Amino acid sequence: MKSKVEGVLLPLKKIRGGVEADHQKKAADVPMRRMPVPEFVRIPMQQSIGAPCEPVVKVGDYVYEGTKIGEGKGPVSAPVHSSVSGTVTEIGDVKLSNGNICTGITIKCDKKRAEDPDKRPPVINSTEDFLDAVRECGLVGLGGAGFPTHAKLRSALKSEPHVDTLIVNAAECEPYISVDCRECMEYPQNIYKGIKALLKWMDFKQVIIGVEDNKPKSFETLRKIAESDDDTDDRIRLMSLRSRYPQGAEKMMIWVTTGRVVPIGKLPSDVGCVVMNVETCSVIGRYLSSGRPMISRSLTVDGDAINGPFNVRVPIGTRIQDVIDACGGYSRPPKKIILGGPMMGPALVSTEAPICKQNNAIIVLGESGYEKNPEWACIHCGKCVSACPMHLVPLKLAEKAKIKDVAGLKDLQIMACMECGSCAFVCPSHRPLVQFIRMGKALVREEGKNDKC
Repeated sequence: MKSKVEGVLLPLKKIRGGVEADHQKKAADVPMRRMPVPEFVRIPMQQSIGAPCEPVVKVGDYVYEGTKIGEGKGPVSAPVHSSVSGTVTEIGDVKLSNGNICTGITIKCDKKRAEDPDKRPPVINSTEDFLDAVRECGLVGLGGAGFPTHAKLRSALKSEPHVDTLIVNAAECEPYISVDCRECMEYPQNIYKGIKALLKWMDFKQVIIGVEDNKPKSFETLRKIAESDDDTDDRIRLMSLRSRYPQGAEKMMIWVTTGRVVPIGKLPSDVGCVVMNVETCSVIGRYLSSGRPMISRSLTVDGDAINGPFNVRVPIGTRIQDVIDACGGYSRPPKKIILGGPMMGPALVSTEAPICKQNNAIIVLGESGYEKNPEWACIHCGKCVSACPMHLVPLKLAEKAKIKDVAGLKDLQIMACMECGSCAFVCPSHRPLVQFIRMGKALVREEGKNDKC
């Protein structure tokens, strides 16, 4: 089906539920700038869903930008590279933003930004070469989940039925965040190179680029990609999506672009799809052209308590506080600092944690931007049920979690919840439904561990 804009697809389906969140994308028109090199970086060896890396450098070693400093041992892992040039001063525990502790490598920066002399574009003659290159790049999904990209693609190759559709997610539906928007506007050539490589080596039958209709500048840039003269078989198509949160969630993107439903407990590849963030595609294109691995991360820094807004390119391992300082610091005392978007991002208890590959925003809110409403008793209005895009009953999940009824949580399919926060957003009683659901998920996971013992 074509829209009024010739050649642009209309969504096949609409998401059920969700919310009309205020976009607040003030940084969408702010060009990306590179952050000055910090005094030091502390690079975690755990930056993906999968096995942590083992350090392959020692204290006293000199490293360049792009030098591999951590190697993963398992199939679901991605190597870690130095984001700066300088000297390794410490290898020890580092606390992540979620409170977990892993091994980290501290590098004192010499601020020369010297690139690894061994850096060169990979030579690719086969699908296996391509997958090895994606792994060596150190790339993980940049939409937030952090799943190693090479592992996702390898799984897709083995899937039955054959994966036929690549969905490039440019929805960016969370308020404030605009790094994907800027990537589309500033680096379309990298996005296109990445998509063309995925088409060639993964043998997808079609590519659907999904972008919400509230991003006209990104839309026009992506339309040029879809209409490229090189795409002679018309396998790359652009789809204009209605602006609604959580449109960008993986299962939602598959539903609206293809009409396919990913069953609970299944993967997108089980219904013939792979979903990749638009910046993930861009990093692939950049690595294939330059050999520069994943060593920096684009962030939106915004909120009413920051001297912003900004879109800034940050070396992996930079302290969150250093990023804030580089963006001019606080405009007023911060009340709440969120790593990620305000709907799904966790609130920080400290700004000492390092930036990791999957982080995409720092939102700093003051008194006017953050108002904590008093929690009231549930009035059973059903708004949380209507807002849930996964057809769950959040109020019941919260009740079962409070009394630790694991069997009841399983019956209500709690693990299908993607923690989008739509239920809490619409709750007139201001109940912390997502926190209860996260607690319930932890109970289910704990029982699963005990069952295996």
